[in-house]
Amino acid sequence: MGEPSLTESTTLIDAGAEVVAAAFLGRTPALALADGNVLFPGPGEERRIAAHPGGAVLVTASDGKRLVTGGDDGRLVATDAGGRAQEIVDENGKWIDALTLARDGAIGWSVGRTVRVRDNKGAVQSFDAPSSVRGLAFMRKGYRLAIAHYNGVSLWFPNASAAPEKLEWKGSHIDVTVSPDGRFVLTTMQENTLHGWRLADGKHMRMSGYPGKTRSLSWSSDGHWLATSGAQACIVWPFATREGPMGRSPRECGVRNAKVSRVAFHPQIAILAIGYEDGWVLLARLTDDAEVLVRGPRAGEDTSAITALAWEAKGKRLLFGTASGAAGLLHLP
Repeated sequence: MGEPSLTESTTLIDAGAEVVAAAFLGRTPALALADGNVLFPGPGEERRIAAHPGGAVLVTASDGKRLVTGGDDGRLVATDAGGRAQEIVDENGKWIDALTLARDGAIGWSVGRTVRVRDNKGAVQSFDAPSSVRGLAFMRKGYRLAIAHYNGVSLWFPNASAAPEKLEWKGSHIDVTVSPDGRFVLTTMQENTLHGWRLADGKHMRMSGYPGKTRSLSWSSDGHWLATSGAQACIVWPFATREGPMGRSPRECGVRNAKVSRVAFHPQIAILAIGYEDGWVLLARLTDDAEVLVRGPRAGEDTSAITALAWEAKGKRLLFGTASGAAGLLHLP
């Protein structure tokens, strides 16, 4: 491929274990690892924090101040930029299946079909979903949670006595996301498709045609685009109008002979970081379809899938990691 390259601007990192997630805590890069550790790669000596000693990290979420990890030890642990790890809850060995954070500090997690939320004052409430829960997302307005499960999504107000609102569609719903303006709720499904609802009238949206499962979603900073993995390109759906993607075709960015595994929109402008199952990372600009290579393993080098991507809040650095434990930090000019 003939893309210009930023590979010389990337600092390589040996994480030592599969990278589950990447995040920036303020200006500090952090990697959640499958072996239960949180790694802080630094210009000096790296720091490894044993968030889940002897266990594995299953799910993660970050609000830019802390990296919260849920493990197969049944514990939720919040690690800050200083390396301080604080246990939030212990579910007595039951696996943490899903996790989400709200901007005000509230946290939601699931164990089996039970969903719990803790508000920013520490009050905890629970709700039993119709079936096992795989996806959680706080709504953008109010203290409300979107819960993905079999046959649809439940919208739950923890502080209200009323039963949760149901968004129904047959099948197994996995991840869930809410548009930045709060108008749309979308899920990934066990089938190679996405499903969505327009909340104003409950109208359905079915986004299909993927050759693989979609497990990575990212909204543009203005909420006009939703980037998705699961194809040999990043599929980007339009959401700028009232109709959202209904009746409109998506865009394709970063077309290659390898499936996209992770996507991450730049926090300020219409640039996408795209990670692939063969270890490549590209930057793609929506305005003119320009592409820049960040990582393209050569013969004999690591070619395991990109499993984590995260931008720094100012968009000057990009952190990535792979299934084999290779990682890197891109510094943009």
